[in-house]
Amino acid sequence: MRFALALLAALPLFGAAPFTLEQVLGSPFVENLVASPKADAIAWASNTKGIRSIMVARAPGFETTAVTKFTEDDGQELSEITWLPNGSAVIFTRGGEANGKGEVPNPRSNPAGVRQEVWLAPIGGTPRKLGNGNSPAVSPDSATAVWISGGQVWSSLLTADSKAAQLIHARGTAESLAFSPNGAHLAFRSNRGDHAFIGVYTLRDKTLSFVDPSVDRDEAPVWSPSGDRIAFLRIPASRTAGAWGPKRTAEPWSIRIADVKTGKGKEIFHADPGMGSVFHAMTAENQLLWGADNHLVFPWERDGWQHLYSISTEGGKPTALTPGEFEIEHVALAPDREAAIYSSNSGDPDRRHLWRVPVAGGAPQPITSGKGIEWAPAPLTGGLIATLRSDAQGPARPAIIDAAGKFRDLGTLPADFPAASLVAPQQVIFPAADGMQIHGQLFLPPNAAAGRHPAVIFFHGGSRRQMLLGWHYMFYYHQAYGFNQYLASQGYVVLSVNYRSGVGYGEQFREAQHYGATGGSEYNDVMGAGLFMRNRPDVDGARIGLWGGSYGGYLTALGLARASDMFAVGVDLHGVHEWNLEISNLAQIWKPEDRLEIARVAHESSPMASIQTWKSPVLLIQGDDDRNVPFSETVQLAEALRKQGVYFEQLIFPDEIHDFLLHRNWLKAYTAADEFLGRYLKR
Repeated sequence: MRFALALLAALPLFGAAPFTLEQVLGSPFVENLVASPKADAIAWASNTKGIRSIMVARAPGFETTAVTKFTEDDGQELSEITWLPNGSAVIFTRGGEANGKGEVPNPRSNPAGVRQEVWLAPIGGTPRKLGNGNSPAVSPDSATAVWISGGQVWSSLLTADSKAAQLIHARGTAESLAFSPNGAHLAFRSNRGDHAFIGVYTLRDKTLSFVDPSVDRDEAPVWSPSGDRIAFLRIPASRTAGAWGPKRTAEPWSIRIADVKTGKGKEIFHADPGMGSVFHAMTAENQLLWGADNHLVFPWERDGWQHLYSISTEGGKPTALTPGEFEIEHVALAPDREAAIYSSNSGDPDRRHLWRVPVAGGAPQPITSGKGIEWAPAPLTGGLIATLRSDAQGPARPAIIDAAGKFRDLGTLPADFPAASLVAPQQVIFPAADGMQIHGQLFLPPNAAAGRHPAVIFFHGGSRRQMLLGWHYMFYYHQAYGFNQYLASQGYVVLSVNYRSGVGYGEQFREAQHYGATGGSEYNDVMGAGLFMRNRPDVDGARIGLWGGSYGGYLTALGLARASDMFAVGVDLHGVHEWNLEISNLAQIWKPEDRLEIARVAHESSPMASIQTWKSPVLLIQGDDDRNVPFSETVQLAEALRKQGVYFEQLIFPDEIHDFLLHRNWLKAYTAADEFLGRYLKR
């Protein structure tokens, strides 16, 4: 009888069926939705328990078909999907980018090694490798593919017997390949370190030129429909551009248009000084979209919020397309280029919905609304829009929106996916320790009203991220959302915190004063979250834990180091523990000894500076091929915790990267985290 009662107490109550981590993380994750150039078909990448596929669906029926045949959890990503203009095939990149030592991610420790590769997948045919590299582009006649390998441009005809060869031998690192509409030229960005040019290669003459060169950083080239002009961004040269900390002002950026034949350029737009002078990117095929009637659409934070603007290619005053206190994120042009389709959090700050606005200006019109989340619009012919969408219970899936605004989902969830057992997180807003208002998502356990519960606070990474009231559109946070749902099902009250320096709430929030290495002001949000949870009647204030990854690992470690009396335990996935190490990893020119005061503040903003007051146990998790956070961060912390006598455990994945590539490693990490938290927080 005693055993039966103990078992009952360990299970969620009031009708919610228990589920496993394997079940809640077992649904396909979909991303990289791309419409065909004819706007009559879509393709996307799908990841089901580590088995990755490229899927396609074509109008009018949109039956879903896999065009790849990979069958293992091998850690090789599929990305950068590009349609052939004739719609007969897609090209994609398989595998991750090399690290600073030239090592491609090999999380299975395959002794034969792996390569990053460009593949061709004919619709209804057999996929084949074109060559080593990434970032493919296809000529308008669908005859030639180009890509980047070792920073140089390579090419191949798409006939079965063709061999890949290097197309361009040039200084610098090539990026952003783009064929002209008539196929006569190939534009690209040539990154030269402290400056960058827009290069134009003429295929018939095999000549290379650079349009409108300067000392600045030119990027995002986009062709005019006629193919005789290129528009691009110019970011002024700055030796402090990579400095870590809030960037609210800079030498203003501009938009220029160059004549391809003469190479001469002119400025058509110059950002205002002050707010919006720092360029902030949107999520789109390119940062400049050449719309109908020679309207260029671009992002700008002129009023402190990320919005769309348009301007005539002849210059003049820009038109604000999306005014208001909200942010735009994912943007695409309609097939006729008359309108931009975009996602934003207008009127719903912790979700995303789709909107439409004419590129010439006019009132934006909502396309979707409600309690779902929609992003990555891919406009099609006939008034249809493909999109990715999710909600509180249903993870990301592709869908077609018809002209009446109705959804048709493509694909199905696994039969054992526990959608009915998932809770709908609640929006909460609470004060940080310094009074700033912070948004969060609260996951309540099924038996929330029955007494006081253990609690867990989650901090996302980035920090340029925003967690939402449903399954996330990024894979890392899709996994984190699933784990938070699982923790709630196990009886925890879970709070996910959108701390300062994240996105979604305007430039001033994102570029918060003294954030990160310049003061760690996010610690105010950590303490505010702790107080919010401790004061809840359904939380046992003595049983509050922290967990987070990357930047969230930093805040987890900072909370444990400075406030072990409030936070009983933590799980730190690949967190930053010493800012001077992290900045050196991101900017190799950084030398702390050359900037002693900055380095001092960076150290004092780090968990390592407060190691003497760290008492709470912690689980440390990291892959040793982490390209975002040096593995030495965890090595250094482990050494310090040993000297301090703080109990810690470790879970290390040899050859795994920051965003774990193997599904089985995600399960191992979250299983270990669940067990570790439960050991200290559950009675």
